[in-house]
Amino acid sequence: MDGQWEKCRTVLVTGANRGIGLNLVKALVNGKFTPEIIIATARDPGGAEELQELASKHCSIHIVKLDVIDQQAIFQAVQCTSSLVGERGLNCLINNAGINLRDSLEEVTADTMMSNYQINTVAPLMIIKAFLPLLRKAAKQTTGFGIGRAAVVNISSCLGSIQQTWEDGAEYRCYPYRASKAALNMVSRCVAFDLEPEGILCCSLHPGWVRTDMGGQEAPLGTTESVEGILSVLGGVNRNSNSLLLDWTGQKLPW
Repeated sequence: MDGQWEKCRTVLVTGANRGIGLNLVKALVNGKFTPEIIIATARDPGGAEELQELASKHCSIHIVKLDVIDQQAIFQAVQCTSSLVGERGLNCLINNAGINLRDSLEEVTADTMMSNYQINTVAPLMIIKAFLPLLRKAAKQTTGFGIGRAAVVNISSCLGSIQQTWEDGAEYRCYPYRASKAALNMVSRCVAFDLEPEGILCCSLHPGWVRTDMGGQEAPLGTTESVEGILSVLGGVNRNSNSLLLDWTGQKLPW
């Protein structure tokens, strides 16, 4: 990790109980530059044994209960986060929580479409909206553009790229997941446009096809490699990165 991580004092990661989210927290506490406060959210903190063990060893980690589709839970998470970060505000919000329902054209239903859309698209937007006062508080304290000031990072996927539907991912006919990530990318673009005048960055980031419960064991990329790449990319994002869809190597992906 490098670049702006040295200036990033507070970071929040949703879906930190497993997979990429958990490994992001691990990498942050073991990196060269560790934020003062790392807020790791989980829908069921009591069942997040590995996260609990990690937090017991690192005082910078604070576990906050958050069901991303529960508006009252989001409100309570904001209140808890506000008490933790105080006047520092929130430098970096990483919307990582998500699901992957792999329905084909023959299998897809309205319910699976709406479930994926609610968690992968609507929830990140509602979380951004709820945490915006804390992002604004951080943005007002310094200059620049990136995670050292205030930034929103939406963990998306190259499978949300409409152009790549006809390219690398053409054979992956997963209607709920792909549509929800394409919609999340639009959320990122709109938020980036709205918040740029306030010095708050927003981008989408594809973590690669990673060996996790969601990605499956056939995936070619390990979590350590993916997470190291993600944090390196985030350490270098700037005004030119605003509103883009990037991958874990820093490559710009087509919409």
